[in-house]
Amino acid sequence: MNNTKLAILANIEAKPQHAADVEALLSGAIELANQEAGTTSWYAFKLSETRFGIFDTFANEEGRQAHLNGDIAKALLGKADEWLAKAPDLFMAYVLAAKLG
Repeated sequence: MNNTKLAILANIEAKPQHAADVEALLSGAIELANQEAGTTSWYAFKLSETRFGIFDTFANEEGRQAHLNGDIAKALLGKADEWLAKAPDLFMAYVLAAKLG
């Protein structure tokens, strides 16, 4: 049985001159996501030349909070003033249904 219950959707808008930097950071962050025991699934995606997103899921609130305070968030937010057009929009969600695998 799938125990994924909670999620985060992050919408990220890069400054045009730093879009490649944001893309590289997100592409490389899979290694960090793989180390997070409380993260059930993690996706980074590109919507346009400057718009990116992250969607991740968690079995419980402890896993979600650990992720929000983890290395991926620190890496992205550490460059936010320089690389991002605005602060990321974060949406806390409850997973109603999921198909994994």
